[in-house]
Amino acid sequence: MSTIDFKGSGRFDPSDDPQYHVMLRGELYTAVTPALIASRSECATLCHQFNSTAPSLSQLDRANLLNRILGLPPVTADAPEEVLNNRPWIEPPFHCDYGMHITLGDNVFINFNCTILDPARVTIGSRTLMGPNVSFFTAGHPLDAQVRNGTSGPEFGKEIVVGEDCWLGGNVVILPGVKIGNGVVVGAGAVVTKDVEDHVVVAGNPARVVKRLNAPMEGGAIQSQSKEQKVAALLKRLEVAEKEMNDIKQKLGKLAQDS
Repeated sequence: MSTIDFKGSGRFDPSDDPQYHVMLRGELYTAVTPALIASRSECATLCHQFNSTAPSLSQLDRANLLNRILGLPPVTADAPEEVLNNRPWIEPPFHCDYGMHITLGDNVFINFNCTILDPARVTIGSRTLMGPNVSFFTAGHPLDAQVRNGTSGPEFGKEIVVGEDCWLGGNVVILPGVKIGNGVVVGAGAVVTKDVEDHVVVAGNPARVVKRLNAPMEGGAIQSQSKEQKVAALLKRLEVAEKEMNDIKQKLGKLAQDS
């Protein structure tokens, strides 16, 4: 996990606010403190600048606008060409809450109109590709309406992690606390509510595994699974199925009690 360079990036530093640390711990916090409001306002201004850039803007200037949003120091003008070529690329418009809680690996591509609500950390692994309108929602609110209390109540954030070499189709939504493994394909329009294992295709709402993929080895060769790996994969599927069955039983039991 990268360390936020407030001084090097020129970003406002909210770390003197105790609620900032409560937020990053994933606990209920108050989002309307002066420091958190100032940090979100600064990020909104930076996103507006990024989204208003002309297509002719140089690769270096675009990279440094994105670095400001992400809380990273600028790329120097004498940086090798491969440094710029390997950097993540985001097509505007792009929107996020704080920006500095987002970590993007090399060669990440994010298409138009991505939204990342990042009161918690969001990590996206190298070479991951995204279609338009992908949303990452680390933010959540209490289910109890009295505790939730509109804009006066507390909220929370749960970290989202996307592995390397993933492909997220257009209009995908990732919900709080989800961890997606390496080499995963998420079908367009899917809503990912639970963790996803490596090298599978998921689709639907809620997203479910619809296909299993072979794991590539170095050099692009396909790795055939050993008997032990196949057994482990089947046990993982059984674990997921048993958890879902228990959820269904609990819901049926609650319905029986309410009737």
